[in-house]
Amino acid sequence: MEDDRVWRFEESLWTGDAEHYREAIDGECLMVLPTPPFVMSGAQAIEAVAATPRWAKIAFSDQQIARPQEGLIVVAYGVEAEREGEEPYTAHCTSTYRRIEHELWRVVQHQQTPPLVATGEA
Repeated sequence: MEDDRVWRFEESLWTGDAEHYREAIDGECLMVLPTPPFVMSGAQAIEAVAATPRWAKIAFSDQQIARPQEGLIVVAYGVEAEREGEEPYTAHCTSTYRRIEHELWRVVQHQQTPPLVATGEA
């Protein structure tokens, strides 16, 4: 998968509807998200997304792509995402895709880490 397509695919995971998410997430996927239960299976993540409003606007930064072996893509990036009437959400993310067949990819790992908030303690 070419870089431009990788980033369009990743963006679609933030903005696409629940049906698209179901098609893109592998049944064996594991996710770590900043809300309970924090560690989720693919099925749990799909259900959480189905019940959550999609993001209206997203912007990626610090984008990196690695291809450690044939049929495996790892991405890392910063994101700022917005929903109508809500504060922007920022996080550092990774996703891993595996190729199922020619031009068919599934997410097998995703994590989001919001920036740490300084507490002023030394």
